[in-house]
Amino acid sequence: MIGRRATRGEIRARWIALLLPAALLGGAWGAQLIGGLYPCEMCHWQRWPHYAAVVVALLAFLMPRRLSNALVVVAALLVAVSGVIGVAHAGVEYGWWQGFTACTSTVDLSGATAADRLRSILNAPLIRCDVAQWRLFGISLAGYNAILSLGGALVILMTMRTDRRTMR
Repeated sequence: MIGRRATRGEIRARWIALLLPAALLGGAWGAQLIGGLYPCEMCHWQRWPHYAAVVVALLAFLMPRRLSNALVVVAALLVAVSGVIGVAHAGVEYGWWQGFTACTSTVDLSGATAADRLRSILNAPLIRCDVAQWRLFGISLAGYNAILSLGGALVILMTMRTDRRTMR
């Protein structure tokens, strides 16, 4: 048992744990930089667990098998955390419950004069967490993040679990 190589399911789980949060982050950044959708504060909250999941999943490729499997589980849990934040954010957007924050802004105030700062503040887009900027089939980006993150985390964990069952 010591030094045993990773199974196909474990390797698949590693790849999913890496590629899923990377793809979701790529979509978020694409929507922001190409689509012109500015993220609100809660949108940023959903990104942080994905950043961490990518790092943890990358480390899983470098570690011995037992530690690698533990890191994949941690990455799956981080992806699930982003999904839970996505549920909270979607609920705020749909008016199911009150949000933690009303809005945020994308203003960079570093190194500007007082007049420049005021002009930047007045001209900056105000991004509210309780208003979805984009929807497809009635589902906001936060809703899609919730669905894909929670579903993806489940797939990662089930891939590892199914693989263990077939080895017995």
